[in-house]
Amino acid sequence: MPPSRNSRFARHGLAGWFLLLVLAPLLVAAETPARITRDTTYLPLAPQTTYLHDTGGAATLDQTHRLLDDGRFDPLPNGDASFGFQTGAFWFHVRVTNENPREQRWLLVQQYALSDRIDVYARYPDGRTVHHAGGDAFPFEQRSIRYRHPNFWLDLPTGEEVDLLVRVQSQSSMQVPLFLYTPAAFAELSRDGQLGIGIYYGILLALFFYNLVLWLVLRDGSYFWYLFHISAFGLVLFTLNGLGFEYLWPHSTWLADKSVPLSVCLAQIGMQQFSRTFLDLNTRWRLGDRISKGIIAFFVLLGIAATQLPYHVATPIASAAVFPSIVWIAVITLMVVRTGYRPAKVFLLAWAMFLLGTGIFVALAFGLLPKTFITEYGVQIGSALEMLLLSVALGYRYAALRNENERIVRDAKNSLEAQVIERTGELRQAMSELESAHHRLRESSRLDGLTDLYNRTHFREAFEHLLSQSRNSQRPISLLMIDLDHFKRINDTYGHLVGDDCLRCTSNTLAETLRPHGALLARFGGEEFIAALPGMGLGEASVVAEELRHALRAQPCRSGDLEIAVSASIGVHCVDLEARDSLESALQVADQALYAAKAEGRDCVRTL
Repeated sequence: MPPSRNSRFARHGLAGWFLLLVLAPLLVAAETPARITRDTTYLPLAPQTTYLHDTGGAATLDQTHRLLDDGRFDPLPNGDASFGFQTGAFWFHVRVTNENPREQRWLLVQQYALSDRIDVYARYPDGRTVHHAGGDAFPFEQRSIRYRHPNFWLDLPTGEEVDLLVRVQSQSSMQVPLFLYTPAAFAELSRDGQLGIGIYYGILLALFFYNLVLWLVLRDGSYFWYLFHISAFGLVLFTLNGLGFEYLWPHSTWLADKSVPLSVCLAQIGMQQFSRTFLDLNTRWRLGDRISKGIIAFFVLLGIAATQLPYHVATPIASAAVFPSIVWIAVITLMVVRTGYRPAKVFLLAWAMFLLGTGIFVALAFGLLPKTFITEYGVQIGSALEMLLLSVALGYRYAALRNENERIVRDAKNSLEAQVIERTGELRQAMSELESAHHRLRESSRLDGLTDLYNRTHFREAFEHLLSQSRNSQRPISLLMIDLDHFKRINDTYGHLVGDDCLRCTSNTLAETLRPHGALLARFGGEEFIAALPGMGLGEASVVAEELRHALRAQPCRSGDLEIAVSASIGVHCVDLEARDSLESALQVADQALYAAKAEGRDCVRTL
């Protein structure tokens, strides 16, 4: 039996009512102004906001007003102002009515830090339009309030409808959550937000310094790459939260533009390298290790290219590459878990937290998820849990390695203790003998066999070091060239054995006299000696030389029953540090001074 007319009307009527119920919120959102009631302190504008995508980005304000009047603006899809990476410009319109007589000055905040340029046009009933501009294409100090999110002061007179048109053009992800705040409400918002961010970065700093100490003590490469991972990923979030532009490069719009892809690349390099090191991938799965190295090379090249590529090219590539990169880390971790490596289980749990948070971040950047507290701060929550668990995993890994080493040592001790002790004793004895022989050989190569003073070779090496120190400290250094007078006559009269006794006695007198002055003393050859006096100029060195000459005259040399008087001629030279004298030129001048002393009757001190 065909349906009656009334039943058909009923069905069409129900369908109509159903469509009306579905479309009513959209129609209301498009027409109803955002009302600020007497008790309102902050107001999200998304429910009453409509938008227009200007794909060419060339529409003027007047053209946009005409399109608005023609009904070309659409309600936000599901009340969400997240559109992912888009070309052109987006226009957002909302009509605001202020019914709160106590608050006529409001702050418009766009709660996304990376938009390049934001233009806000407030049109009042009297026809005037007020324009504000912001975004990270402008220096940070141009913002109405020094805050990580772009913000603009608006005057909203009581009882008047004000049309707000917001134009956003950016190479970053198009996310435009707009809120109105009273000054007091914004102060609370910024306080609570900064507290949460401070807690997060406090956790990162605590983990950083704790593991820095462990790395300095243990010198384990895993700890270094963990520190690199924390620092790089902290920089990523510092940039995404707008804090990098606020605190690190407020005057550099270039860095504000390039910091996101660069920091993302650094973070991925740190993550991949830390994973390789922690999992000991080179020995446990070499194919996976080679793939990880290839991923690292990709991010290195992408980071270099990001300094030249446009933001809208580099950032989507870097953001899209994050997810497969961390998925690959999960894959290699699973492979290592299958080998029975226990620390990899904790590592896998940590990476699951990070994978979840980062996946939320990437999905939000491409407009696949709405902007909520969880999606906006999911990467912070996930990364904080991940880094805490990674710190635990590092400790577990170190404990596992230590236990394994202890087990190996214990087994070796139980099976080979006697042999180890015996071989160790033999080795120690051999090393001791070798060290003693080496010490004797080294000393014999440095000392003169007759006088036990340093020889000429060692003096040259030591003097070059003293000369370098003097040049660095700009303190003088002097040379004494000492020659025993008429020593050939002693050898001819008493014999060479007596002459050797005289040389030994003289060297003792020289050493005793010069020791308090910190001199470097050596036998230069035959009956000639040389001494370096660091920290002494020509005058002080001449005084020491006179003291030395008198000491030699006052102490005759003894050889058996013989007492033989000895005198010396001494040449003094202060090295010119500015002239960069070499040892040879300095010795030559000191030798000339010595010849001058001999020429003037010997037993005297002369300078040049």
